[in-house]
Order: sequence, then C-alpha cells, then structure tokens
Amino acid sequence: MVFKRRDARPLPEVLKHWVYPRGGWGRAIRYIRHRLHRLPGTPESIARGVFAGAFVVFTPFYGLHFVLAAILARLMRGNILAALLSTFIGNPLTYVPIALISLETGHFLLGGPGTGGRIGQGLGQAFAGAWSDLQHNVLTIFVGGEANWDELYAFYDAVFFPFMIGSIIPGIISGLICYYLSVPVIRAYQQRRIAKLRAKVEKLKAQAQAQAQAERAGDARPPS
Repeated sequence: MVFKRRDARPLPEVLKHWVYPRGGWGRAIRYIRHRLHRLPGTPESIARGVFAGAFVVFTPFYGLHFVLAAILARLMRGNILAALLSTFIGNPLTYVPIALISLETGHFLLGGPGTGGRIGQGLGQAFAGAWSDLQHNVLTIFVGGEANWDELYAFYDAVFFPFMIGSIIPGIISGLICYYLSVPVIRAYQQRRIAKLRAKVEKLKAQAQAQAQAERAGDARPPS
C-alpha cells in the first residue's frame, strides 16, 4: 500500500496518540485549520461542510460520524473533505461534555429526569446492561439459548433515544456558529492567498521583461 507505515505501531502507542496526538491537540487543531483554509471551493461550500461535521459530532452514532458527515455535506452541497475534517471537533477531550449536552437536552425535550449534569450510576448501569445483553445475544446465535433484550430496550429509552433527539438543537447551534465563523475567515485567507499569487506572478513578469530588455539592449549595442 502506498500510505502504509513501514513500521507497524503497537496498539498502546496507537491508543495513546488517539487520546493525545503527537505534538498535542493544539498542533492537531492548527493542522486541521490549515487544511480547511487550503481546501478548494467557495467559502460558503467549505463552511457548509464544516456545519455538517460539527452537527454530526453531537449525534450518538459513534463510528459513523465520517459517513454521516459526508452524506449531510453532500445533501447540503458542501465540501465533503471539510465535513470530515470538522468531525475532529469530537475527540477524547470533548466527547463527554458533548454527550452530556445532548443527553440533557434530550431529557429536557422529552420530559425525562436527566442525568443531573453528570455521568451518574444509572447511566453507567445502562451502558453496562446494554453491553451485557449484546454479548449474550451474540453468543446465543452460536451456542443457542434465549435472547434477552430488556437491558438494550432500557438503554435505548434512557440513553440512545434522548441522546439522538437532544443532539439536534445543540448540533444545529454548533454548526451555525462554525459556519458563520468559517465563511469570513476562509474568504479572507483565500483573498490573501490570491493576492500573494498575483504579486508573485507580477514579479516574475517584471523580471522576465527586465531580462528581455537587457537582452535587446545587448543585441542593439554596436560591435567594438
């Protein structure tokens, strides 16, 4: 493969860099911002892609954020690569507050009790019970037995559905903020880049004209 690493990294190192990238999150954010600035397309199309990525991060569909961001950007006629880069708003440092915001909003809209502003024991039990049911039901496919869906239903009612419903409002707010912040920044960057390229072209033209004039003056000089 063209982009395959020559030296395979051990799993602990991969997990470490996923939680804390090499060079730190500040460097990673600067890299993503730099890539967003250099993407082809109008500032509006790039910003629509940013909106898609920022919106999807608030949804509970972990593992599918790239796919959903690309689909939403496509529907919005936004830049797909910008959408993929913007999903990095969701990272190990932001997943917990993002999840809490979506969960609290969902419970508020649905009239539920909420999580009390924290990841409480009930929420942890819901995840543990759903995972236990999922493991048990997968094993029943191979070893037989009766599938149990009670904990998964409880997880859907207490966590997943409120998370999904609650992600809509903060996702839209986050997407709009990112959109309206991105458009002027990207437009200014593109204009500055165009001005630099234009100045470079004019400089090359001036150098070429000066060289041509010098050659013509040399040709016109009478032989000694």
